Amino acid sequence: MQRSRPPFRADHVGSLLRPSALKEAREKRAKGEMSAADLATIEDREIERVIRKQEEVGLRSVTDGEFRRSWWHLDFLWGLDGVERHVMDQGIAFAGVQTRAEGARVTGKLGFSAHPMINHFKFVAAHTQRAPKITIPAPSALYGRVGRGPISTTVYPDLDQFFADLGAAYRKAVRAFADAGCRYLQLDEVFIAMLCDPNYRKTQEGRGEDPHKLAQLYGDLINTAVSDIPSDMTVTMHLCRGNYRSTYMGSGGYDPVAEILFDRIKVHGYFMEYDTERAGSFEPLQRVRKGQMVVLGLVTTKTGQLETKDALKRRIDEAAKYVDADQLCLSPQCGFASTEEGNVLAEDEQWAKLRRIVEVADEVWGK
Repeated sequence: MQRSRPPFRADHVGSLLRPSALKEAREKRAKGEMSAADLATIEDREIERVIRKQEEVGLRSVTDGEFRRSWWHLDFLWGLDGVERHVMDQGIAFAGVQTRAEGARVTGKLGFSAHPMINHFKFVAAHTQRAPKITIPAPSALYGRVGRGPISTTVYPDLDQFFADLGAAYRKAVRAFADAGCRYLQLDEVFIAMLCDPNYRKTQEGRGEDPHKLAQLYGDLINTAVSDIPSDMTVTMHLCRGNYRSTYMGSGGYDPVAEILFDRIKVHGYFMEYDTERAGSFEPLQRVRKGQMVVLGLVTTKTGQLETKDALKRRIDEAAKYVDADQLCLSPQCGFASTEEGNVLAEDEQWAKLRRIVEVADEVWGK
């Protein structure tokens, strides 16, 4: 049967391919050839358009496509007290490509006092009758990618205090979204998913980290972040092994983190990457507790090839061997544009995939 609250049977991770008009406007703004107000006008117009498009394909959750952001994570982190934007020596390595060399540096005591994304959420909520969703990076995004390096040792000689302040800042942030009317919030969690990758675990061990303790720490940060939400608010977490210009960072099944994911972390649902063999088997889903939802990311955003209905239904049936089919939903494995560059597919291919998800969900769970 269909669901009246999120996550929905047909759902999506949030980011969408940026239209050319928006890309051109952002380039002009970066060069000083356009005012902030003029850029905002174009952003508003394109977001209204993409909201209508999500509604037209039948989605019940609606985002702004992350159209006001350049990154899935940094734009949010830069808005926290004590965090500033900085240029790194080099970008982050993905499979065969590097990102832009931008990062976040902690130069003061972490906190949350205000954030532009509160108004970004309010704009979406004011322009749809569907469920408006906001996506923000999970707390681990400030540490998991580059570790201790960009965190001031003067401000935080003790990392325990850094993590305590990070959790407290996130708790205030999540509550601020709730107070603004948000009832559907998604935490994008890359670094627990990356701990599924043997090579990444070795890298962390080389830094003196214990991968299991890191996973526990990241899970506890999420629990702190959601500890002050109203009873009618849904918080999900999206697990991703990297998504940049259709490339990835990590591989490996969920087995090493399954206990922490499903026994320790207190969220309502999981958006789980399952579009390729890199994500392993469905077997870890047998740990999912009653009442929790799993949104199967079976549709890839990395190519434009459209999945067949039969193939998707077979995969849903396979997953249902480990967790009740009534606890399952369907989505893409990730966003279509985790950064403003976007993945390597066309906009019409993106919409065909989202429409296919709605069609399959209706056929599997009913309209």
